[in-house]
Amino acid sequence: MYRPNLFVKLICPAIYRISGKTPMVYLTFDDGPCLESTLKILEILHRKDVKATFFCVGNNVVKHPELYSRIMEEGHATGNHTMNHEDGWQSDFKAYIHSVDEASEHIKSNLFRPPHGHITYREILCLKRKGYKIVQWDVIAYDWDKARTPEQVGNVVKKYVRNGSVIVLHDSAKASPRTPEILGEIIDYIRNKGFSFGLITE
Repeated sequence: MYRPNLFVKLICPAIYRISGKTPMVYLTFDDGPCLESTLKILEILHRKDVKATFFCVGNNVVKHPELYSRIMEEGHATGNHTMNHEDGWQSDFKAYIHSVDEASEHIKSNLFRPPHGHITYREILCLKRKGYKIVQWDVIAYDWDKARTPEQVGNVVKKYVRNGSVIVLHDSAKASPRTPEILGEIIDYIRNKGFSFGLITE
């Protein structure tokens, strides 16, 4: 489980946690939309009456516009996750910003999450000038890791969730054997702890 420390927060000013008077947790999903898992996740969220924020890869939105439309139609929020899941630490600056701009043609949102959480200070400054709100996380469960079981993914969330937590799960092919399997249990656990679910707003 990765929880950013003070040094990380200083070099990457972004939203990691959203504290408020009302006990609230924020479910987010990265890397979709994806045929293997997005539809299953949407069905679970609908059944549990939970809204979430989906950080979408532009190329996946182009491939699966019907899934992206359904995310929006069901009242969830979306955010930009670059066009092709570029790593901000390993990309040319201009190419990285172009990828975000290209994705913005398909994802109408000023929320942005850097893939892997990797972004340089220069990239942050540029995207903030463009009006983006950078969203990182407070809890990540490594649900894409093939070595983990659905139960292990759920246990990470259960151990570390707290008021204001921004939780990262994935609606990706890699995570499809785990996330839909454990998502309902995660939601029930969080609700039983007295938390509501919120959307990250623009």
